[in-house]
Amino acid sequence: MIRTVDLNSDLGESFGAYTIGQDEAVLEYVSSANIACGYHAGDHNVIRKTVKLAAAKGVGLGAHPGLPDRLGFGRRYMSVDPEDVFNMVVYQVGAVKAFAELEGECLQHVKPHGALFNMAGKDPVIARAIAEAVAAVDKHLILFGLAGSCLIEAGRTAGLRVANEVFADRTYQPDGTLTPRTDPQALIHDPDEAVERVIHMVTEGKVTAVDGTDVDLQADTVCVHGDEPQALAFVQRLAQRLQEQGIRIQRVGSE
Repeated sequence: MIRTVDLNSDLGESFGAYTIGQDEAVLEYVSSANIACGYHAGDHNVIRKTVKLAAAKGVGLGAHPGLPDRLGFGRRYMSVDPEDVFNMVVYQVGAVKAFAELEGECLQHVKPHGALFNMAGKDPVIARAIAEAVAAVDKHLILFGLAGSCLIEAGRTAGLRVANEVFADRTYQPDGTLTPRTDPQALIHDPDEAVERVIHMVTEGKVTAVDGTDVDLQADTVCVHGDEPQALAFVQRLAQRLQEQGIRIQRVGSE
């Protein structure tokens, strides 16, 4: 049987006069696009443009809702109650879904961004609010969450299809969570090391944590960040290595 994996990237992060990332080029290599919804990044014009670009490439369309924190790029933690989380996710997912339908396309998935993603990975109350919001918008949407996290469990409980996500350029803690970005060890800067870690996660279902222990995980989809200067070269290299290993890049909703 041919092994497959989804490659996703956070896109549509430009807004107004500011251009962020290399979206059009990255879309040549990924199979799913997480489109910023206007809270942490993006705007109405960028959402529509990104939807059009991704749809033209046959890339799965996803909403990437975040906390309302443009200055902090959605990476700063906030105290939010479940109702607030539910409503902000419905609001943002609904916006991208509407633009997708305007182009005759269907929204494929939802992946929370930044601090909201991390909060949902550990807090079952936040995770449940997100999952219920996604299900309320469309029961057929796929919920992306950190592999083995609270969000994956909440998605299943809400009756959603889920995709366990792993990260190409992030290090892991022994409990399977991502190393916080405030830690100097949070990011993997060597592209070759990051590529080989992805291959290991996809083929072996394991990742080596910062303490040297192996952590079991399921890799349904791999995140490659599109806003880093070396993002394009990295995703090109990763796609090449996956092909060399006989692993086909395929969007999660296409089976």
